[in-house]
Amino acid sequence: MKGFFESKVFGSVTVGKRGQIVIPVDVRKLFNIESGDKLIVFAKPEGRVVGLIPAEGFNNLLDSALKSIPKLKKESAE
Repeated sequence: MKGFFESKVFGSVTVGKRGQIVIPVDVRKLFNIESGDKLIVFAKPEGRVVGLIPAEGFNNLLDSALKSIPKLKKESAE
């Protein structure tokens, strides 16, 4: 999890009249984001943080979490 908390600034973006932004090319290359890809937008309002997660990766994370629930329930009952 060490890398999870590390960050890098990739520049700035401007929000357009329709609320759109352009993801910097370095970020798109780093995360292999291509035109038409679906992204999940999340926010942590108290920290004024906005983030993007590829939808496929989010679905995989959610599937993994849901598979863990029965095991967690069993362990908490013991």
